[in-house]
Amino acid sequence: IPEQVATAIVRGAFEFQGQKCSAASRAYIPKSMWPDVEKMIRRDVDSFKMGSPEDMSNFITAVIHEGSFDKLAKYIDRAKSDAHAEVVIGGNYDKSKGWFIEPTVIVTTDPKYVTMETELFGPVITIYVYEDHQYTEMLQLVDETSEYALTGAILGQDRYAVIQATKALENCAGNFYINDKCTGAVVGKQPFGGARSSGTNDKAGSKLNLLRWISPRMIKETFVTPTDYRYPFLGE
Repeated sequence: IPEQVATAIVRGAFEFQGQKCSAASRAYIPKSMWPDVEKMIRRDVDSFKMGSPEDMSNFITAVIHEGSFDKLAKYIDRAKSDAHAEVVIGGNYDKSKGWFIEPTVIVTTDPKYVTMETELFGPVITIYVYEDHQYTEMLQLVDETSEYALTGAILGQDRYAVIQATKALENCAGNFYINDKCTGAVVGKQPFGGARSSGTNDKAGSKLNLLRWISPRMIKETFVTPTDYRYPFLGE
């Protein structure tokens, strides 16, 4: 359902100004669905209140520091000028009073575009619109595009498509969500961690993580020590 996809993108990419390691930074949308999803994302972004975090009604506040602001502004400006990218929502920024980046959606025709491969750590998401019949090829693109493997999500009503994605993407997201946004793991309930350049998938928030804080030692003691190198199978 387009509204569910749009909500997952808006929450996953823009909550906390996208300053979460699990935030959605890229998304793949089928061509037939994208017009409706874009319309709903635009509706939501237009409704955002932006301002001080002291006002809990503000969905968007400033990014963490000027260095982050400048980096994000650079990538937004690049997307505005690159032939393979287009800023379709947002794209404005202002640091006259605080470091405010407007929630931004970039659409690219290049699935390996720089912001599809780079973790920006800000309220910027890049969308690649794929042909509906190229679902299988799209899953391969998802798996091979980013060096990171922390979180990912699939939204779909076709159970076979969901299972296909879950299998195809088994190595590219240590925390994988079905029909939900890719953020919000609860410590003790959803152990958290990823592999590839995201780490060694230690799963913080679970007993599995305790193995990273110990030094395993294995001891073998033999009571009947061999005195002949020959094994029984060597016999004629």
